[in-house]
Amino acid sequence: MPKKPSDILFQLILSLEKAEKRHFKLYIRRSSGNEDLKIIQLFDVLDKMETYDEKIILKKMKNVTKPQLSNLKSHLYKELLASLRLLKSNDSLDLQLNELFDSAHILYKKGLFFQSLRAIDKAKEVAKLNQKFFFLPLLISLEKRIEALNVTDTFKNRIDHLSEEANEANQKLNMITRLSNLSLQMYGFFIANGHARNEDEEDKVKKFFRQSLPSGSAQQEGFYERLYYYQSYTWYAFIRQDFLLYYRYAQKWVDLFKEKSNMMRVETGHLIKGYHSLLNAHFDLRNYAALKRVLKEFEEFSQTKRVQDNENFTVQSFVYIAGAKINFYNITGLCSEGLKEIPQIEKKMAEYDLFLDKHRVMVITYKIALLYYLSGDYSTCIDYLQKIINDSSELRTDLQCYSRLMHLLAHYELGNLELMDSLTRSVFRYMSRMKNLTIIEQEIFRFLRNSFKFTTRQLRPEFEHFLEKVKHLEGNRFETRSLAYLDIISWLESKVAGRPMQEIVYNKYLKSKRRLGEAAATSLP
Repeated sequence: MPKKPSDILFQLILSLEKAEKRHFKLYIRRSSGNEDLKIIQLFDVLDKMETYDEKIILKKMKNVTKPQLSNLKSHLYKELLASLRLLKSNDSLDLQLNELFDSAHILYKKGLFFQSLRAIDKAKEVAKLNQKFFFLPLLISLEKRIEALNVTDTFKNRIDHLSEEANEANQKLNMITRLSNLSLQMYGFFIANGHARNEDEEDKVKKFFRQSLPSGSAQQEGFYERLYYYQSYTWYAFIRQDFLLYYRYAQKWVDLFKEKSNMMRVETGHLIKGYHSLLNAHFDLRNYAALKRVLKEFEEFSQTKRVQDNENFTVQSFVYIAGAKINFYNITGLCSEGLKEIPQIEKKMAEYDLFLDKHRVMVITYKIALLYYLSGDYSTCIDYLQKIINDSSELRTDLQCYSRLMHLLAHYELGNLELMDSLTRSVFRYMSRMKNLTIIEQEIFRFLRNSFKFTTRQLRPEFEHFLEKVKHLEGNRFETRSLAYLDIISWLESKVAGRPMQEIVYNKYLKSKRRLGEAAATSLP
């Protein structure tokens, strides 16, 4: 996986768009003295660098010493953030609320209490209208300080009202905090471990979820309470591989934004994540038509001004849409169409490299490798899998395991028999150590160990026997995990039928379309 630059100032400058750079230069020349023009010189040097190198900076800025450079960088960093705050304040509700609070606090310090209270009232109105309840305790606290210093005729009524308002805000925030904690903990469990691998793991997840779910959370009517409640259940169902429940709560998650349409702008990132979960649910349930419909809806949303004007939302949308597209090609067998998309996806991934975390890169890389495997290009598949296998991070041990398994099968398909014995032992040891062996995977290793002694003619009956042993496991929740990562059933069916795996997958897709009364719009290339 690519390494990102470690210098935080250099990272910030790399992330800037042309309009942001132009605004910064106007801002700094307008607000600073001549002595601060050194930071513009530093900015220009860093902006033109491809990789951070302090020696080059000092060489180009001969009037700056190494100790001075550290202070200059710190000053430039602060000024860049100040410039971005001015530029982005109209686009961010949080920044607007902070600005109102800052104004109220300045007026309070000046002793202009009534003006301060007016700013507080405006901030409270905006916060409540947009469900930003976490701002209320800060505003109420400042209001209490003002009331303690400025006694009026309505003092008693205002204090009673403030106390009641503070208690109500704290109760609401307590529920929101507990539900958001649970949502994040469930998501964290999945990122670290993937799906529950057996009944013991599932029981632990169930127990933790039930103990952590706040009493009365299902009856909450507030936006954030419902959002985090739906998110918690979405991850809970996904970890347990209860894909129908996963779909139901992912749909509730997205529908909540359609019901509270003003929150689409306030919490755009959560809506994008909701679309991602809903697309995954349709993928897991093989809801081909629904997957295409939601993908189209998501793509249209990703082209809105709100998303396009925000780098973070643009990157998020790109990653999730790219993943959903590859998923669609992988479950329909339309590999040729899918492979045409890969160059553009990789070009965008390189463009957004600074903003992509390892987990997202790993997931996309695995999906691309799977597409190449399905298409029969095993050498390219191995190249992509090596990127995951050689990564030292502890993220997604499940993906690490299945990357090694697919890597093993790709070498098997290539006929690299000299590698198979040692590679089979190595992958088996790794998956055993990670406690990632299901019945299907154990059968794969058993088959591979014995397959070397059979001739090509003798292999087909062995594949038939293997298929009979695992076919019935398609309905087993703890076995479907391995099938979701790599469709072993279709692989075995292709071996038995003597046809390419993508053809087997494509025919399943056609049967599903016919069963739903749809016409097959695309033929297998």
